Amino acid sequence: MAKTKKLDIEATVTQLETTIHTLEDDQSSLEDSLNAFENGIKLIRQAQQTLIEAEQKVNLLLEDDGEPKAIAFAEENTK
Repeated sequence: MAKTKKLDIEATVTQLETTIHTLEDDQSSLEDSLNAFENGIKLIRQAQQTLIEAEQKVNLLLEDDGEPKAIAFAEENTK
């Protein structure tokens, strides 16, 4: 996953927050609101894909001899 190709999750969330403020602005035109909504949907999909890829990477890192190894969060905190 190249950083130049995809935004990191923090930047995506920041852009989503900006988009939400645009949508909440009573002064925005219908066209501006629709564009902001479309952009927000794209950002949400991008964030979801980033999270899916991160989850897959974590699962690969937790594999033990090719078999997934489940580790409960409670176990992690007690070590």
